[in-house]
Amino acid sequence: MLGPTLETPRLILRPPTRDDFPAFAAFMADEHTARFFGGAQPATAAWRQFATIVGAWTLNGYSMFSYIEKATGRWVGRGGPWQPHGWPGTEVGWGVIASAQRQGYAREAATATMDWAFDQLGWSEIVHCIDPANTASIATAQSLGSTRLRGGVQPPAPLVDLVWDIYGQTREQWAARRALRNT
Repeated sequence: MLGPTLETPRLILRPPTRDDFPAFAAFMADEHTARFFGGAQPATAAWRQFATIVGAWTLNGYSMFSYIEKATGRWVGRGGPWQPHGWPGTEVGWGVIASAQRQGYAREAATATMDWAFDQLGWSEIVHCIDPANTASIATAQSLGSTRLRGGVQPPAPLVDLVWDIYGQTREQWAARRALRNT
């Protein structure tokens, strides 16, 4: 295993394995779930993105986790710490398959990965790069305590056709929220 396994009440978060690829490819082929990640992609393009996520574990010591639903063992999404070359900050991102959306999985997984990024990676700030039309992800970011820091950000290649708003918060802001969560 390339990295840690984190657990939440309903999810196991672990580095992706080859067995996760069919579900990942289906996620990226779905126009609904992929629309804010550059659009639906064939399996060949999804493989390159999947390999990038897996490779980042080796290069950086962190990357996106696979979200595995404890009750069923199915792959329901991916997300976590992310900062490829040229990225606009130390991001924690998320993406959930259509049938598992609106169940709080993104928030649950992001909470665990933000704790890990601040505590284990020593990050001082976490951002979320969100398409302004992605109201569900904006709501998730805000529920995590993140606020809009700036707008109109163009991502690095090959995502140059997208425009993001950047939401985020500092380690101190997250620690204050965590203290409230634990009381």
